[in-house]
Amino acid sequence: MADLPLVLLHAYPVDARMWNAVREPLAARTRLITPDQRGLGRTPLPETDREPSLDDAARDVLALLDRLELDRVVLGGCSMGGYVTLAVLRAAPERIAGLVLVDTKAGADTDEARANRLTAAERAESEGITGWLADAMVPNLLSEQTRQARPEVVATVRELIEAQAPAGVAWAQRAMAARPDSTEALRQAGVPALVIVGEQDTVTPPDEARAMADALPDARLEVLPGAGHLTPLEAPDAVAKAILDWYPS
Repeated sequence: MADLPLVLLHAYPVDARMWNAVREPLAARTRLITPDQRGLGRTPLPETDREPSLDDAARDVLALLDRLELDRVVLGGCSMGGYVTLAVLRAAPERIAGLVLVDTKAGADTDEARANRLTAAERAESEGITGWLADAMVPNLLSEQTRQARPEVVATVRELIEAQAPAGVAWAQRAMAARPDSTEALRQAGVPALVIVGEQDTVTPPDEARAMADALPDARLEVLPGAGHLTPLEAPDAVAKAILDWYPS
């Protein structure tokens, strides 16, 4: 067993069940921890007057590490989970022994992307998410190849999206809209890193993954053919192999 536990943070708008297909091989190698993030899955949204911020999501992760008495872990995430990983890196780099950045990016949102997030947050709060969020998200989250050839993956993603609480969806969108650029944090990361991206990812394309790998002092880049934005669901065997081949001991 590897000495370093692995913490993986899920994407928006799903929950930690997105890691189910990679759970067995990774857990055979090391202790695997996959929490639901605030407002999603089984984790409630705290009552607070604070503006939504991924810095608070990062504090949730650090509080979890404290509860589990883990000084340092390999920390990773997919999409929003990657953004939260970068927020932890900014806040407490000493807690991170390695990084796994899956279908994510270091840059902040463009003005257009930020506006789209805020519109979606308002709609989730006013209408709920049933009947529109999965329809809007699935074409962006999964490659055309996956959507056409693997209806079971499409069904799983739709089910995960539709299981989320509208308030958690809205919080996550507002928090992501407010996130800063994290490129400088990557440049200063003194730990090994693995960057994984689907070749057909249109949300955080391979160019964004290459930019992160170039910024990191010690990074390996894996581009997975045929996969889109949710590689742990679309190409779980390749994701697990990439992590296991790279994993620091």
